[in-house]
Amino acid sequence: MEIKILQEKLAKALNNVSRVAGGARATLPILNNVLIRVDEGKVSLITTNLDMAVVSYLPASQSKNGVMTVPARLMAEFVGNLPRGEVVEIVSKDDKVTIKAGEYTSTINGASAEDFPELPEMDDAKAVKFQMEVEEFKAGLSQVMIAASNDTTRPALTGVYFNTFEGALYLAATDGYRLAERKFIEKVESEVTAIVPTGSLQEVLRSIGDDVNEIEILFDETQVRFRIGEIEVTSKLINGSFPDYRQLIPKETEIGVDLKRDELVRVTKLAALFAKEVGGSIVCKTSVENGCFSIASVANELGENNSEIKTEVTTDGKVTLNSRFLLDALNVLDGNAVRFGFSNKLDPVVLKAEGDDKYIHIVMPLKG
Repeated sequence: MEIKILQEKLAKALNNVSRVAGGARATLPILNNVLIRVDEGKVSLITTNLDMAVVSYLPASQSKNGVMTVPARLMAEFVGNLPRGEVVEIVSKDDKVTIKAGEYTSTINGASAEDFPELPEMDDAKAVKFQMEVEEFKAGLSQVMIAASNDTTRPALTGVYFNTFEGALYLAATDGYRLAERKFIEKVESEVTAIVPTGSLQEVLRSIGDDVNEIEILFDETQVRFRIGEIEVTSKLINGSFPDYRQLIPKETEIGVDLKRDELVRVTKLAALFAKEVGGSIVCKTSVENGCFSIASVANELGENNSEIKTEVTTDGKVTLNSRFLLDALNVLDGNAVRFGFSNKLDPVVLKAEGDDKYIHIVMPLKG
């Protein structure tokens, strides 16, 4: 195997794929390696942790067919430290890989590709496909992922639920205490119900370069593949049933107030400072008499806090929330006008940005 390729291109590709290699979950030594394959002038860099695989495709100015694996992170760090603008030459012989760039030469002990796991295959003709702009993908995914659970005893809640409903593609996530839903693509012809691990989605977000404008998403029965320019991220789907979350979304609320997002963030942060010793518990109130929405911390050893925002109020009400969950939701809402809706102290709080009917965030109240 022989390759000649620009340092910048090789370093970027190695950086993308090396994140998936090895780590605490690597059960086989070969999983610490990157597989380098050269086939008719096209170079593939491949890593996998068995749950997810990343492939980066590169054009090479000169090459000879072959395949070899080398330690991914060592290779990435070595090439990353070579001078920019240099042409990197990689030659493999037996189980050794020699890397040359200008005056720099190094030999890395590799391993045969025979032990490297087979990559998952996907039949493009049978896969369910979606395409969308990268910026919309990044923004929508970030709004939903924050509500996913970290509790591995409930695996279905540790992912993001891709599902079609009434001709549109939606994303949803919940940890049992909050729920986020985003209408992802307005009109779709294919149908899908699939739970994608949040770790895989985070890797997809990290793999998106500034020069990529569109992303392609493909599903089959057991896996999903994201195509981002010259990079492919393939992940197993989570095997489980996602809750019927739509029945948890209130169709309307008895109380609703319109607030400026930055003001609401400020008063929530102030109350949260005093709520650390009580699990972040804060009390949100509406007062018709005072014409305000207020947030107060529960009195404790640190003291207490109460802040008010003047707004139009038609009904008195009170609900107790986790301050972190409220702040997480506010930080991903678009614009600076927020609708805060609830019915009573035991019903979910519904948060929406003014003029955005695609995203809804629900926070379950605390007993208080």
